[in-house]
Amino acid sequence: MAGNLRKLGVLLALTGLMLLAVMALAASYPAVGRIEQAWAEEVTATADRLAAVPQKVADDAAQLANNLFSSSAGRYQEYVDQLLLTYEEARDKDFLVVFNSGGWGATPAEKSEGWVTILNGIQAELEALGYRTLTLNYQRTGPGWVERLKELVEVLSNAPSKAENLAERVEFLTENLPGLRVIVAGESNGAVIADGVMARLRDNKQVYSIQTGPPFWHKSTASERTLVLDSNGTAADAFSRGDFGAIFQATIDKLLGREQVEQGDILFYLKAPGHDYSWDYPEVYNRITEFIQKILAADLSNQ
Repeated sequence: MAGNLRKLGVLLALTGLMLLAVMALAASYPAVGRIEQAWAEEVTATADRLAAVPQKVADDAAQLANNLFSSSAGRYQEYVDQLLLTYEEARDKDFLVVFNSGGWGATPAEKSEGWVTILNGIQAELEALGYRTLTLNYQRTGPGWVERLKELVEVLSNAPSKAENLAERVEFLTENLPGLRVIVAGESNGAVIADGVMARLRDNKQVYSIQTGPPFWHKSTASERTLVLDSNGTAADAFSRGDFGAIFQATIDKLLGREQVEQGDILFYLKAPGHDYSWDYPEVYNRITEFIQKILAADLSNQ
């Protein structure tokens, strides 16, 4: 009996060490991440497009990429190209909205059912007022289990490197496009990334954030330039409130085929009542449009 317990203890210890090693591997390298245009074909780097970029902007991009990827020529060039292409896409715009999806961070905006309506609504509101708007995805997680593990490590540690990565991209844009206003949006785990960006760019008056359904373990940064929604106006968000009983019951009801409304997914498997946001909810629509008006008022007062 004692021998079996020792073997079990050794096995558990080795499993723990392997898990720690994999987590260390997942957190050991900076991901390039991708910023891609929503609702359009992916824009690729071409000599003609990059030749139109001012030299100072190209130098700034090269310096930023060198700080992150000086030891990897492939990642360095990919990062530079992304920065310059994003600059080209945004240079004639008044507003840039950057979306951070929930879950593992690999879902594009057009497949985020509720948030695609919110992004469309934000763009329609701004364009109706005469503002030119661009919406982009920040696809922060690539394929494979190592990438997903890295995402888990990032979110549980308040997403330091991925938030830092996006914050540096946003700061690069605002420094080189002083007339651009950036709204960093995020749902669920993506709200952690968006909030990390705001914490790093707290003094950048060009940057704002809209976040829905942040995880219960994350305390959002208090800021007049950030809107955080933890309710869609019809039901409290069980994931944001940490209501495990409601999450468990909703998940069981789903498995048993019982009809449920006003609930969202957590990593595709768990169900959370109230973890569901869209432009169709009056509370969501009203609070976001009020926030947009607040952004515009602040912008006018700074002119």
